[in-house]
Amino acid sequence: MINLFNNFIYEPLLAVLVFIYQNIAFGDLGLSIILLTIFVRVVLFPVFWKSAKDQALMNRLQPHIKQIQLDHKDDREEQAKKLMALYKEHRLNPLSGFLLLLIQLPILIAIYHIILRDLTTDIFTNFYFLGLLDLGEKSLVLAVIAAAFQYLQGKISFPRRNSSKKDDLSASMAQMGRMMIIIGPAVTFFILVNLPAAVGIYWTTSVLFSLGQQVIINKKLPKIEHDGEYSGKNKKHAGADGLQKNSG
Repeated sequence: MINLFNNFIYEPLLAVLVFIYQNIAFGDLGLSIILLTIFVRVVLFPVFWKSAKDQALMNRLQPHIKQIQLDHKDDREEQAKKLMALYKEHRLNPLSGFLLLLIQLPILIAIYHIILRDLTTDIFTNFYFLGLLDLGEKSLVLAVIAAAFQYLQGKISFPRRNSSKKDDLSASMAQMGRMMIIIGPAVTFFILVNLPAAVGIYWTTSVLFSLGQQVIINKKLPKIEHDGEYSGKNKKHAGADGLQKNSG
């Protein structure tokens, strides 16, 4: 397993970083890490796009999901059927986030190994980004920037609810969303503030890529309102069909 990881993920990524450093980034390690991150995100773009789109749909459908769970709390079989019908109507795969994690995790591990271990080799002689930021040292400023961008991403990822409606389900989901919007950036800050700035460069670039992607997805996704019990076929629900029409 370790040999497979080294041969097919770790060593190819290291080779790409070295190539970028020596031939494209003019010996600037920070720029090399940014370009490597963009390269990875472009290669995995279809997977990231599908996962982000499904997650956005899941967020918007949460009131309906909770309503179905409440309406059929004593009948798990009927609850499962209703949920599957909801997912099918919107062409939504609730496991896409987990599948993305399975694909992304080995790549993340490889990149972290490269940044934390191989940047000390003789291959890289310039450890600065634009001659200003020492990538081998911790950076409080970069940790703050990364956390701020992640907060902004979380803010636009979670849909706005109509506060004029006194809906316990919507209020509960909104409160949970606000907690995650804060917790995620806080964890990011405490991780990056204790790691070399090279990791922060990778993380910030990846978050910026996700932020731009989320803006596009939010513009393409239709609005989904919650008006009580979910009946299955609702005219307000454009779902994935609406996404395809808007994107066409």
